[in-house]
Amino acid sequence: MISMPQTISPIFDTVILGAGASGLMCASVAIGRGKSVVLIDHAVRPGRKLSLTGGKKCNITNKKVSMQDYIGENPQFCRSALARFTPEHTLSMLLEAGIAFEERELGQIFCKHSAEDLVSFLVKACVSGGGRIALEEHILAAETIPSCENSNPPAETTRYAHGDLPKNHARFRVRTRNSTYEGRNLVIAMGGPAWPQTGASGRGYELARAFGHRIVPVHPALAGLLMPPNWPLSGLAGISATVSVRVLPSQETTDKTKQAGQLKKQGTVDILVADGLSLLFTHKGLSGPAALQASLYWRKGRRLLLDFLPGKTLTELLDDSACKQLLFRNLLRRFLPERLCDALLPAELAGKKIAELSRRERERLRSLLKNYEIAPIGSENFAKAEVAAGGVSTKEVSSRSMESAKIPGLFFCGEILDVTGRLGGYNLHWAFASGYVAGAHM
Repeated sequence: MISMPQTISPIFDTVILGAGASGLMCASVAIGRGKSVVLIDHAVRPGRKLSLTGGKKCNITNKKVSMQDYIGENPQFCRSALARFTPEHTLSMLLEAGIAFEERELGQIFCKHSAEDLVSFLVKACVSGGGRIALEEHILAAETIPSCENSNPPAETTRYAHGDLPKNHARFRVRTRNSTYEGRNLVIAMGGPAWPQTGASGRGYELARAFGHRIVPVHPALAGLLMPPNWPLSGLAGISATVSVRVLPSQETTDKTKQAGQLKKQGTVDILVADGLSLLFTHKGLSGPAALQASLYWRKGRRLLLDFLPGKTLTELLDDSACKQLLFRNLLRRFLPERLCDALLPAELAGKKIAELSRRERERLRSLLKNYEIAPIGSENFAKAEVAAGGVSTKEVSSRSMESAKIPGLFFCGEILDVTGRLGGYNLHWAFASGYVAGAHM
């Protein structure tokens, strides 16, 4: 347990469940405002998952964060928090902490040395401000204490960080195997079940349900895609290529989905979910950034379209006068690995000179190379997923404060909410932004 000498009553202004990215941020902001805070976590150390992400250098944010980078039942929900805590705020925090960072491709920001630098900064901000971090505490229950309850009334001399609790204000009680904690406010920042090897679980959803909140069905996201055995491109494990990926809508696309803006067009294709990203063939199917990004939008029964020549049209390649006498497979090998070319191209087309291709053959090549249709049968499980999509319904939470619309004083932040970002620093940014907003409103 990391703690400072206790100077106030065990009744805290805020009890935070989860000492991960969002919980630590929420605590540091609340403590900075003079609140008394205790963070409770079952892990042996705070920020364990945060310290391991991004190859232990943690993709903290992205320079181009926007509302369009997130999905959920209510896609407008994250707008307010993202406006209040921007990538510039994250970079300012790093500069203030003296944490070196670097920008990588596609605007991704990483710690230059170690994610431990960020964890240490957030923990220090909590502890040095008088916060308490209670570790190895397994949460048994969380509940409200009716204002009329007097089974264990505070003594008249009890002092709170901000004076006496109003008589009609219901407090919160958290019971663990070792202790009982009470507070004016309760924050559930326990994340989801992705990466269970770091101690992640779905316990936070159970607590949210107990408070009457609805949980949008949770599933693995940013995970590899599984393909049927012996699909046409099986046997290419280890091969990678740069592709773009689109998701075909299911035949049962609802009006609600269309209204939510998750389909750019009705009818045929049209969600471009990965543009010019690396796709890796595996023994089970597909991985790499393109597949992980696609998994965020893919649902069982949907099909994907792969473009193996992103940014290029087949017409410009075939009409290049300098290439007319080349065999098509030789031209394609300039852009794709040889084994992939051989798997994609029918023998009767691979060995033809470009000048000899008929209009019908050109169209067939366009289908194979620019609109290659696949049907995944599933995705990797939570053990190999980067995040869990779904969670506490944002229709029951204030977007301006992260406070429950059902129970005053109850807050949610981070991955436990039904807000999931794309690959590239968006989910950690959401953890910080939602934690910041919650900490500023209690």
